[in-house]
Amino acid sequence: MPPSRSAPGRTRLRRVEETSAGGLILDQRSANAYAALIGRLDRSGRMLWSLPKGHIEAGETAEQAAVREVGEETGLTGRILGRLGTIDFWFVAGGARIHKTVHHFLLVHLFGSLSDTDVEVDAVTWVPLIEVADRLAYADERRLLDEVPIVLAATA
Repeated sequence: MPPSRSAPGRTRLRRVEETSAGGLILDQRSANAYAALIGRLDRSGRMLWSLPKGHIEAGETAEQAAVREVGEETGLTGRILGRLGTIDFWFVAGGARIHKTVHHFLLVHLFGSLSDTDVEVDAVTWVPLIEVADRLAYADERRLLDEVPIVLAATA
């Protein structure tokens, strides 16, 4: 008898691929810049700060989705300066095992003001760029910050 791929009595979860985009938006092209972060309350009521991001819609490029999602979640419209990197991770939701890939970009603020009106966001704030790593809740997003000075130098 061939070996079983899953434990007896367990159903195999369907696999779903999701792709999102977002980024870090700065108020100016400088190491002295401020960056806009979004906050979401976790189940215990603790505020988790992260980079704005969301699903890429049909017909959109990752860059277009990043500009749109940053705008929807922060109230700010920006222009992409360059790519910060890609993060991928797995999670289980809705009876599926989801593999999510998120493309992140560095943006500079063009217009708009901070707004937390998006239903998926509990707070939005400007944070000095040098303090962003201490504020971000997720290590994979903190690692993206290593690219910020490289992108700024390349677009100076």
